[in-house]
Amino acid sequence: MAPGNPEQMVHYQDTIKNKVAQDRILKYLSFDAKAMLREVFGNQPVPVWGSRNSPANRSRFEKMRTGDDVLIVEGKRIKLLGKITCKVISSDLSRELWHNLKGDTKEGWDLIYFIANATEIDLPFNTFKKLFGYKLPYTLRGFSNVAEEKVREFYDQFDDLYSVLLKVKHDEKPETKQPFVREMELTFQPKAIEAEEVDEILSEQELSDHVRMQWKLVRLGLKSGATVWVPKNDQGRIQAEYEFSEFPKEFAAGIDMPAKYVENIDVIWKEEFRVDGAFEIENSTAIYSGLLRFADLKIVAPNSNYPLFIVAPLSKKGRLIEQVRRPTFQKLELSQKVKYLSYEVVDDVDKFFADAKSGFSVDILAGKSESVF
Repeated sequence: MAPGNPEQMVHYQDTIKNKVAQDRILKYLSFDAKAMLREVFGNQPVPVWGSRNSPANRSRFEKMRTGDDVLIVEGKRIKLLGKITCKVISSDLSRELWHNLKGDTKEGWDLIYFIANATEIDLPFNTFKKLFGYKLPYTLRGFSNVAEEKVREFYDQFDDLYSVLLKVKHDEKPETKQPFVREMELTFQPKAIEAEEVDEILSEQELSDHVRMQWKLVRLGLKSGATVWVPKNDQGRIQAEYEFSEFPKEFAAGIDMPAKYVENIDVIWKEEFRVDGAFEIENSTAIYSGLLRFADLKIVAPNSNYPLFIVAPLSKKGRLIEQVRRPTFQKLELSQKVKYLSYEVVDDVDKFFADAKSGFSVDILAGKSESVF
């Protein structure tokens, strides 16, 4: 945005800060675009932005994909950070949302995109230029894409622009990627599973406790206002036991890491494309599977800042601490990232909030969790 442009300021206030009610939008969208907005935003209003439909802008617009990061820059400051949900070319929707205040043209902003995780960030644009290797005199001229080679160079070092810029915003140093080496194979050598452990893992009681705890975390997540995900293989069990099936059809792409590292975690609370909390439930004596999943996350997404919880009975707490002390997990500083929640705490919290329909948050569980140092 050009600094001090009154027309852009009005439009920014109207459709980014104030957001747009979906009933103003949906009638102009395809079935697939409607479904995407519903899946990401529920019934909530949506931040919307658009660009003129010039040949140069059209070429850049066609490269945009769901989950891409988008920055709105005003002069020398990054004003907003978000992720692309979907896009549409529509002169009718443009006329619905924006008017030419100067009255000197009938041209609209027909290249329209919907922005998830819209966060006003107010960072110097020089911060971005340094991260992507642009020379400091470089300036933007309208709607622009980052050069592909600069994107590759950035992602060779960092996991995710959204997470990195939020860390910089909070005066934290972003972590560079740790090269994936064979160290995990060399240092993590789980002992052979004993016969009684096999019996424990496969027992009906263990499976029942796992599903019961999943359901309580699903229910608490819904009370926090989050969208809740459990692995597809587990959704049928929860539906059979608790007659609940309102899970997203797919784990939404475009969060701060490849979905394959997240979608098999036992319970995920998320909002739009942001993960709010991840829970691994451990019943058996062999308690390291959840830690391994979280170790993978630490390697591929070192800048993610949502809480990670291992949920296990109090009787398993000592075993969990023993596993966290393994050299591999210590080197990844997993004990500083992962928190322990006992079944007993989750039961108490679930009982306390049994009659509540809202007012819950992941921070309440974080406050009830324990360190695993």
